[in-house]
Amino acid sequence: MSQEIPYLNDRAQTLLKALVERYITDGQPVGSRALSKVSGLDLSPASIRNVMADLEEMGFIASPHTSAGRIPTPRGYRFFVDTLLTIKPLDNVEIHQLEGQLHTENRQKLVSSASLLLSELTHFAGLVMTPRRAAMFKHIEFVSLTDKRILLIIVSPEGDVQNRILTTDRGHTQSELVEAANILNQNFAGCSFDEIRLRIHDELKQLRESMSRLMTAAVEVGGQALQEASDEVVISGERNLLQVHDLSGNMDSLRKLFDLFDKKASLLQLLNVSNRAQGVQIFIGGESGLVPLDECSIVTAPYEVDGKVVGTLGVIGPTRMAYERVIPIVDITAKLLSSALSQN
Repeated sequence: MSQEIPYLNDRAQTLLKALVERYITDGQPVGSRALSKVSGLDLSPASIRNVMADLEEMGFIASPHTSAGRIPTPRGYRFFVDTLLTIKPLDNVEIHQLEGQLHTENRQKLVSSASLLLSELTHFAGLVMTPRRAAMFKHIEFVSLTDKRILLIIVSPEGDVQNRILTTDRGHTQSELVEAANILNQNFAGCSFDEIRLRIHDELKQLRESMSRLMTAAVEVGGQALQEASDEVVISGERNLLQVHDLSGNMDSLRKLFDLFDKKASLLQLLNVSNRAQGVQIFIGGESGLVPLDECSIVTAPYEVDGKVVGTLGVIGPTRMAYERVIPIVDITAKLLSSALSQN
């Protein structure tokens, strides 16, 4: 998420850090007089104003129309998070409390508990992408709908049922459909669709070409259907964002944000990107690529089962959030959820 930025000397960095921390705490534009008190630098207000003017010119801070003070820009927050932030680790008592609340053998309850914990600890919205399951089937059936349209019924090992329509280049008799289903059920039930895809090319050579095409199409569509079914996001604490002053003043953005929660597709896309990253990721304002989130930041971390990344969790809150506390909360929750899921 880093970008090329101008060099800041130690004095400028100290003042930017003090300004961001003060603004995160108070939510009010920070003036040079206040900065002279909290920065710890022996500088006159005039000298501080000069540095602030340089920071503003470089795009790290901005001056609201109604105030002589300055506030951080997304660029300023990014530099602060990447370079100046001092993380406040959770103490052992807090970690043990988290461990106690992430203790159940039910995977879905673990995911829901993690989402709720993130929300309660940060007072923002908690997100957890459900663990991705291997796309495999327990049972498959074909049902003829019209001459060239077939209903594919896929039953997962967990008992979930997915239906998809296949369009074929010719009609199939009922006996052909039963034969195709029997071959798949008898030879490939319990295998992942990725594994079946590798085996099916060689093992189905002896079948009639039309039958082979039908079964290949079923494997492609079935794998996609079960993968889509496992892509879910559990969201907790959305209403917390209604109490955040920085967000509640813009009802249009709030409506867009809640529409995002409702549709979830864009959130999944973002969480999938985080899935492939190492450790905690921070998306500030427009960096997320999600239009309604210009005033928001998203802090995410991937979680694992038996050493393999299976999902992502995180927090959505205002850009003006206490990153030094939110980051370790997200990090520890991801590690504890990984541990709990791996033990089940």
